[in-house]
Amino acid sequence: MRKLVYAVAISLATVLTAHAQKATGIRYHWRDGKGLSHYSDSLTAEAMKYGYDLVNDQGYVVRHVDRQLSPEERVAAEKLAAEQAAQRRAEEARRRADLQMLNAYGDEADLKQAQQEELDTIDQQINTTQLNLRSQEKTLADLLGRAADMERAKEKVPPYLADRIADQRNVVAGQRAALERQQGHRATAEKEAVQQLERYRALKKAQDEQLH
Repeated sequence: MRKLVYAVAISLATVLTAHAQKATGIRYHWRDGKGLSHYSDSLTAEAMKYGYDLVNDQGYVVRHVDRQLSPEERVAAEKLAAEQAAQRRAEEARRRADLQMLNAYGDEADLKQAQQEELDTIDQQINTTQLNLRSQEKTLADLLGRAADMERAKEKVPPYLADRIADQRNVVAGQRAALERQQGHRATAEKEAVQQLERYRALKKAQDEQLH
């Protein structure tokens, strides 16, 4: 579908250009692969291949038309355009974030206080998880102790106890994974706080220099 639309657009442009040429005396000028200059009263395949200028009867270039891109070049051009658009969006998002940070914190002390409050919240979550983990580990140790006592007494560990031990192992593993995630989150938040503070200082410095 894209190729069909592209072909129709080229055909339409060719027809319109041809009509304009007949009405105003426009000629086509292009340079071939060797750099040699060519002129024609009609649009040729070679001109479209290399790109061409529309020249009026006074010899002035009124419009330049780039050469046709190959399918591979069009894909590459679209990819580059998408990357550039993404970069512009990222820059705009950062600009808005910078402005929001400057408006939210009157000075460095305000920013540090907000950062510390965020770290304190994470620390509270870590502490709660650690307490839960110790409790679950104790429960698992008690179950394992009961099973060990039965084995020493040459008694068979009942299925319900084996199932409880397996379930409790999963609970402990889940708590340990949660604790690891929270600790990783804390490390990331601490690192981001340092970067945020550096950015804030740079923005404040630039702002002060503009005011003075």
